[in-house]
Formats: sequence, C-alpha cells, structure tokens
Amino acid sequence: MMIEPRDHYNTVLFNNVHPPDWDNPRPSGPYNLVVVGGGTAGLVSAAIAASLGASTALVERGMMGGDCLNVGCVPSKGVIRGARAAAELTWLHREGLLHGDTTSGHDDRAGRADRVSFTAVMERMRRIRSEISGHDSPERFRDEFGVDVYVGTGAFTGRRSLSVTGDDGDTRELNFSRAVIATGARASAPPISGIDQVPYLTNETIFSLTDPPGHLVVIGAGPIGCEMAQSFAKLGSEVTLLEMAPRVLPREDRDASRVLQKRLAVDGVTLRLGVQVTAVERAARDRDSQTAPPEPMSLQPSGVHPVLVNYREPDGTESSTRGTHLLVAIGRAPNLDGLNLEAAGVTYARGGVPVDDHLRTSNRKVYAAGDVAVPPEGTAPMLFTHTAEATAGIAVQNALYLNTSRVSRLVAPWTTYTTPEVAQVGITQETAESRGLAVDVFQHPMIKVDRARLDGETEGFVKLITKRGGRKILGATVVGAHAGETIAEVVLAMKHNLGVDALTSVIHPYPTQSEAVKRAATGYLKQKLTPRVERLMAAWFRWRR
Repeated sequence: MMIEPRDHYNTVLFNNVHPPDWDNPRPSGPYNLVVVGGGTAGLVSAAIAASLGASTALVERGMMGGDCLNVGCVPSKGVIRGARAAAELTWLHREGLLHGDTTSGHDDRAGRADRVSFTAVMERMRRIRSEISGHDSPERFRDEFGVDVYVGTGAFTGRRSLSVTGDDGDTRELNFSRAVIATGARASAPPISGIDQVPYLTNETIFSLTDPPGHLVVIGAGPIGCEMAQSFAKLGSEVTLLEMAPRVLPREDRDASRVLQKRLAVDGVTLRLGVQVTAVERAARDRDSQTAPPEPMSLQPSGVHPVLVNYREPDGTESSTRGTHLLVAIGRAPNLDGLNLEAAGVTYARGGVPVDDHLRTSNRKVYAAGDVAVPPEGTAPMLFTHTAEATAGIAVQNALYLNTSRVSRLVAPWTTYTTPEVAQVGITQETAESRGLAVDVFQHPMIKVDRARLDGETEGFVKLITKRGGRKILGATVVGAHAGETIAEVVLAMKHNLGVDALTSVIHPYPTQSEAVKRAATGYLKQKLTPRVERLMAAWFRWRR
C-alpha cells in the first residue's frame, strides 16, 4: 500500500492517510450514515453528514484522500507546475529576456529545459502532497467533524449492516439507517496483447518515478495522457503519444484538439494518431536477459524498463515504437471487490453501481457517489474530483432528508490542465451537430485579447454555444492559459439561466484574459443587429441630429 519511493515525504503521507497504529472505534449503536470509501466523495459525504449532527461512520481500507490526493489531481498538478517552469526558461530564452541572452527568436528547448531537475520536481511534488495530506487524515475527521473513522476493509453483511476488519484482524459490526458507497475507481489496463507481461506505468505509479524516462511511450491521448506527455517532454524526456482516435482529446471540441495538437508537437511530443495498438512486449535486449516474466510496473516504479509497442497505422501499415517506459493512460475500473454488495441487495455492473437521478442504488437505503456511481444516461460527467464532491452533497441530502436533489440539475465543467488548458461545460459544437440541434456559435480568439498577448499566451479561444436565435447557453469551450478559472463565469450563467447576454454586462478588470468571455458573448448582440434594426437605428439618429 505504501507509495514509492519510501522517503520522508511519503512516510509522512502514509502516516497521515493510513495511520499504522490507528485504533478503530467501537460503535455505540446504529449510525444515521455509514460511508464506504475515503476519497473525495466519501470525505465530503462524511463531513457534511457529521456537521449536520448525524451520527456518521467512515470506512477506508487504503489511503484516505483517494486518487485525488495520492495519485491524481495533487501529484499531477505538482508535476505540471515543474514542467511549466522548464517551459518558462525556454520562453525567456526565445524572447531574449535572460541576462546576457541576445538570441531572441532561437528556440534552444533542450538546452534550457534541462536546467530544471526532474528529480527535484518530483521531490517538490511529494513534499507538497505530504503537507496537504493532513487535511484528509482520520484524526482530522474524528476531531474536527466528529466522524467515527474505521481503517480497514468493509463488507456488507445485510441490507443495513456492514462489517469492518482492521489491519490487526479485529472486526467491528456496523448497523446503519442509510449508507453511501464512495469507493471510487482505479486504473485498469485495456485488453492489449502482452500487456500483462511487460512493466508499465499508470497514473497510480508514474508519480513514484525519481529519474526522468529516456523515452516515455504513452497509450491514450485523453486528459491524463496529454497532461503527462506534455509535462515529461518539457522536463526533457523523449515522448511518443499513441491514440486510436484521429485527434487528441477526442471527446472535446475539435477546434480545441487542433490547438493542443499543435502545441504538443511544439513541445516535442511525437504524435501517432488514428493508430491501433496491437501488442506490447519487452524490448529484445531485456527479454534475452530475462528468465521470468517481470513484475507489473505498479511494483517496480523506478528504473529503466524498455518496451516495444506495436501498432497499426490508419492505412493498415504495421509499425512499432520502442521506449524505456510505458504509460497506459486509458481504462478505469470501479472499486467494488470485497464489498459483498449482494448481501446489501445492491445491483452493480462492470462500470460501477447504477443509480437513479437521486443517486439511490437498487437498495433504497444505500446511495452511491463519485467515480463508482453510474448515473442515468444524459446526466453530467461524474469522473472528476469536483463532481465527486457535488454528488456527495446530493447523496447526503437525499439520504438524510427528502429525495429532492437531482444529479441531472448539475452544471459540471471539466478541465484538462495542459498548456494551453482546455475547459468545457455543457455540449460541444460537434455534439450539437450530431444531435441535430439548431445552435449559434460565438467565438473569440485569445490572440485578440491584450493580456494574452502581453503574457505570450495567445493560443486558444472562447467558444459559446447557444440555442439558435435565443439567449440560452447550451455549452462553452475555453482554451487558454487560465481556461479552468475563466470558464467559471459561464458555468454560473448556465446554472442560473442568465442567458448569453448577461455575460456582455460583466465588467472585467483590464487587462485580464477572462475578457475573452465577454468579447465572445458580444457576438450575440451583434447578431441582433439585423439589417432592419440597422435601418431603424439610422433613422433614429437622423431624427436626433
């Protein structure tokens, strides 16, 4: 369970989120709410319920904080920050802003990026992660919120009962009025031939590296694949990114994909798009010296592990690429093993636990939130930390009070933290087209935003999708250096049905990159200036002379 490397920072992390000497409490009676899983959805569920005065138990068998703290949002953004620092050196050099550097216009990427230490970037990430980890500790939830925290493996024993077996083998029996399943999901390798015979990285192990890969091969150009491919390239690794779809971020706006593809190439990532990975194997020189199949990468997070990735080009040609490390950035599986959901009467499937719009499972006393929950078709995406937090609030409200809160009412944005960032809320232009929806598209490029030009961050745009001829915002795409923050005002407008015209009246401090939202929204006003309106306005001003 310990995250590698076993240095001071990871020891602090582990002691915070899975205290080896933790003494599980003894329940004094039935709980109002039992939460299974100590990731974002579970922590938020327990904190809200206990703060409202409900007797609450939280059960976690692994590391409190879940993916987000330990192997997801926190470490990835730490690495991305270090990679951005390396890229800043390149930018300073290109602009001729380094002391004594008069070679403006010459991009010596490798010569500048290698001044940033990969080892130091990873150590800084581990240090900050360990500092943050206290927020998710059992002690905090016990002392600050009054939650009974059980460190151990939970398994349902009935429709309203659960057993917890601690690390010491001691078992506690918990009874409850309501429960929330918030066990999340984990990385799961796709069915690629030979994948079980080679060492590979996932998001759960890549942050354990202490030395930079010589050549990182990444399978999957979704958010994780793009973020890590770009970051490792900025930090000096050779990187090849393989994707079955014809573009990166295939679920995002196609214009956003084009911008990011161009930037990935500039940052040194070799793109192989529209390819099908057929098999992976150990590189020849390693296979010859290997007498037994290697352990999975999850058990060998550091060192050099050469692999050969075979793939089929769009035209049918067979190709391959050889790397020192392989990152598999596709595939997720729900954490359901050992829960004994059958005893609770909770139906589950390969993708997780199906829930209704109120997050109720097939057992109406048991709810599910976060990555493990499979919401009704047509609802907002759930596989994000912020949506895990939002669904936790819905689950607790419905579990403890009346079933009035619905997942379908969420307006949930998401962001890929590449350079530039790609943020989305609602539908994309392509989704509207595929559904046959009549829409208007208002777009403003970042290169026309003064602050973006001053910052040297002109890649990207703001795109607003509205109902044809109407005010209602159906979706938005923001591509830019601060897209994750910029999209928030569009989310607010959509949440409260303010209409696209409301965005035109927002006063932004000058100069800021978020001005692009207002500039895009003014397209709606310009659209209203029809020839007939123009004639009427001309007549009005002639009369006013």
